[in-house]
Amino acid sequence: MIKYKLLCKNCKKDFDSWFASSNEFEKLKRKKLLTCIICNSAKVEKNLMAPKVINNNLSNNNKEELQKFKDVKKVVKNYQKFIKQNFDYVGNNFAYEARSIHYNNKKKEKGIYGTASKKDLKELKEEGIETQIVPWIEDKSN
Repeated sequence: MIKYKLLCKNCKKDFDSWFASSNEFEKLKRKKLLTCIICNSAKVEKNLMAPKVINNNLSNNNKEELQKFKDVKKVVKNYQKFIKQNFDYVGNNFAYEARSIHYNNKKKEKGIYGTASKKDLKELKEEGIETQIVPWIEDKSN
């Protein structure tokens, strides 16, 4: 996950947003799926920002930011745990399985989760099949 400070060229307001990766930001930008949270304009750009460097001599403000990050990460991890326990993992076959359930009136005891491209998600939405995008944190230690 990466956090960017964004600036709306239309209303001149800045705001923060989280993305799965820098590539994900670029894809969303290219497809004009990024919008200002204030005026809903698509004229959103990355703003200048300093990287967060964590060290042992953190100021109170930095400690609060680190704690916020840890809290958000914990919530996302809890969602992941819930999803893994209560949904069936279908991997890269998510779009196929979602259509199969929707069109064949398949009754599933559990919902499904997996991976789908933005194109697949857009097509599913156009077909009236509801999906949700959930941020996913890999179990890596840096």
